[in-house]
Amino acid sequence: MVENDNEVRLPEGPEDVRTLRPFQWFFSSEVSGSVLLLFASAFAIIWANSAFAGTYHHLLHTEISVFAGDYQISKSLAHWINDGLMALFFFTVGLEIKREILVGELTSVKMAMLPITAALGGMIVPGAIYAAFNHGTPHAAGWAIPVATDIAFSLGAIAMFGKKLPLGLRIFLTAFAIADDLGGVVIIALFYTKELALNYLLLSAVFVAVLALANIFWIRWIPFYAIMGMGTWLAVMGSGIHPTIAGVLVALCTPVRGRYTIGRFVREVNRIMDDFHYNEHTGGYWYSILMNQEHLNAVHSLSVACRHVETPLQRLEHALHPWVVFLILPLFALANAGLTLQGMSPENAISHPVALGIALGLFVGKPVGITIFSYLAVKTGIASLPESVRWPHIMGAGMLGGIGFTISLFISGLSFTSPELLNYSKLGVLSGSILSGVAGILFLAYDYIRHRGN
Repeated sequence: MVENDNEVRLPEGPEDVRTLRPFQWFFSSEVSGSVLLLFASAFAIIWANSAFAGTYHHLLHTEISVFAGDYQISKSLAHWINDGLMALFFFTVGLEIKREILVGELTSVKMAMLPITAALGGMIVPGAIYAAFNHGTPHAAGWAIPVATDIAFSLGAIAMFGKKLPLGLRIFLTAFAIADDLGGVVIIALFYTKELALNYLLLSAVFVAVLALANIFWIRWIPFYAIMGMGTWLAVMGSGIHPTIAGVLVALCTPVRGRYTIGRFVREVNRIMDDFHYNEHTGGYWYSILMNQEHLNAVHSLSVACRHVETPLQRLEHALHPWVVFLILPLFALANAGLTLQGMSPENAISHPVALGIALGLFVGKPVGITIFSYLAVKTGIASLPESVRWPHIMGAGMLGGIGFTISLFISGLSFTSPELLNYSKLGVLSGSILSGVAGILFLAYDYIRHRGN
């Protein structure tokens, strides 16, 4: 916003530039966070295979208890990270999904069909490949491990090309990764819930209903949603559904409208600035606001107006996203990426059906499913390619979609309790993700050089 001659005006410029700013903020934060995520993963693998491997496993299994009267929750550090902190990750995922549905790439059916169809293909084909290797075995429960796409790593890979690739491709990759996350949430809720406690399930429904009613009655007090969100998390955890689902439920009930419209905000700021007068001789000094109570009141009024025009969804997303990207996800990687190579023979590492099914599901199934389903969507007329995006771009994005990591490791922990199977699943996730990332980068680089030469 620009102030000129006591008139407040919104930024001027091409409409596409203004609408892309939220995406650019999201893109840059995900890309920078992927570097820290990579270091945390590498450190976990090194630590788990070092002379201090015992301290790594001992730390993760350290019991931490929380008391509130007679109520007690005792979980290992790894469970607090996976069940507690990751609920905040899924909360931000839910906010991103809601934002995309309301004002982003999933707003209209025509806009949404390409990334949604791509995500659907990117889940069906990898799941089928895993099932082909593990059908009829005790390992079959891991079929959903290769269905996910890691937004941070995939956007980090595509960021290496700078502006050499069309912006529409980055938006497509982000949109289908978000749609992919939504599919992962549904899969976790439907297929990884073993037993249901009806009383806690009903209590969860009550919390969600209260949140929905608060949204309808224009309650915008964020501490209220934080308290109700904590209650929802506790109730969902007791119900038997994985507690991270509570994060998505609370996100979907988070208000998306602020107290002020843009018009009212501009009028309010204009009114405040019209009454804001200062002496040119003293106004440039830092202590001038200490000498003038009216100036301080005006600054407070401007701050209130800014809070009222910003929606709770935006405020929470901007506040939590750095914590999720730079703290929660690295902690998750540190706790879950610790692949133990000791006792794993090269023959078993290559031929084990769990590792093989996951690796091929990510490396082969993702690009095949994404490309074929995208092609069918465009040819049937239900979707269209973004501007300047060609089919080799879609194929390359499909390869980067094979970087599973976060959600894949998360579903691995839900699928297997055996340390051996969990270890092979980590091997499949890491190897499939690395192969997908390298292949996607090389393919897009080759296509760029070849296309530029023509």
